[in-house]
Amino acid sequence: MGTIKLNNIRTFSYHGCLAEEAKIGSDYRVDLEIKTDLRKSAQTDDLADTVDYVHLNKIVVEEMAIRSKLLEHVAQRIIVRTFSEIPSVSRIKLAVSKLNPPIGGDVEAVTIEMEEFRN
Repeated sequence: MGTIKLNNIRTFSYHGCLAEEAKIGSDYRVDLEIKTDLRKSAQTDDLADTVDYVHLNKIVVEEMAIRSKLLEHVAQRIIVRTFSEIPSVSRIKLAVSKLNPPIGGDVEAVTIEMEEFRN
């Protein structure tokens, strides 16, 4: 097994329960870690034998562009789509952070983390 990590994927998205959040948007950070078998690609040096991190980034960016009230909801969509589109992924660990959230305090970020294993 091996690990591929995409750290600090930045998006500007419109998630949140407040009506204002749907209008003004906010900055987000996504950290994605997947487990997959990297032995073949380590031998062949062929992109077709590994998980393309460009594909992973595309999934994150596209799903972050679809409004959700809860970070958990958008995170679950990213997980489901990754498992659906990339059969060699066996585990996903995902963190979605809203930067400078509007919660009435000086808070750098609010983060949810989810981890799922392929059934």
